[in-house]
Amino acid sequence: MPADTFTLSSFAKINLLLRILGKRDDGFHEIRTVFQTVSLKDNLTFGENRKVILTCSDKAIPTDERNLIVKAAKKLQERYKINTGAEIFLEKNIPAPGGLGGGSSNAATALIGLTKLWRIKFNFAELLEIGKTLGSDVPFFFYGGTALGTGRGNEISQMDDFEETHLLIVTPDVSVSTSNAYAHLNAPHLTIKSSKSILQICRDEPNTVNLPPSSWVNDFENTVFKIEPEIKRVKQRLLVCNAKQASLSGSGASVFAIFQDVDQLQMASDALKNEQSWRVFVVRTVLRREYQASLNFGDEFASRR
Repeated sequence: MPADTFTLSSFAKINLLLRILGKRDDGFHEIRTVFQTVSLKDNLTFGENRKVILTCSDKAIPTDERNLIVKAAKKLQERYKINTGAEIFLEKNIPAPGGLGGGSSNAATALIGLTKLWRIKFNFAELLEIGKTLGSDVPFFFYGGTALGTGRGNEISQMDDFEETHLLIVTPDVSVSTSNAYAHLNAPHLTIKSSKSILQICRDEPNTVNLPPSSWVNDFENTVFKIEPEIKRVKQRLLVCNAKQASLSGSGASVFAIFQDVDQLQMASDALKNEQSWRVFVVRTVLRREYQASLNFGDEFASRR
């Protein structure tokens, strides 16, 4: 890496709630989800270079134009007529794939980091639009904290922060593609009328997630558990370990669990050490203010509501 560099955190997310409302006219699915940033994170280090060069600590991660970081850089170059490049190093800690939004988080963090490196005077709405072209989860990572995602998940409304310090994320060594999970849902096709009605109900609900964890639902669970029974076993094991609640994140394969206190959390973490093909992460939620401070957000970001 060049001598003059800076590093930004790229946080993972979990879905506290994920409802699949049906099929849209454009072929995508209408969803309602509650995103939450957590302390598990990758790190992106940025430096100057004449070309866009990406390297990664995990050799299994592609570093060419298949990677959303490279795609983000190219789109930013095109949008703002940037003639230089960047050298980016990705320290990878978030399982990929895993339903934790690692790639989407990387893309948003890359866009933020490159606006700093290239000294771009950007418009937030324009940057958000670039993010939407990269993936449905990307827009959330311009906000962080707790947020409601509607539409394809890319229409973001900030919510009151949800604070939880006793969280465990478990990622088994299996993979479920999002497209495969959706393909097995058999969700009904939404008419334009019913779609608008459901969306209005979502937006009229209280701006809070202060609901009992037992009320949280992920509509992917039944489908994904059939595709990969090992993921179902993860959830069952967490509940046996006295989790207050355990739920699939995104379309998997990661499952997160909430525990009553630090002792219960530690006992569960210790109990899972014999599962050698599972990755276990002790995490906490990352509140919006902390999230934005870690990325050194400017007023353009911090003022968004």
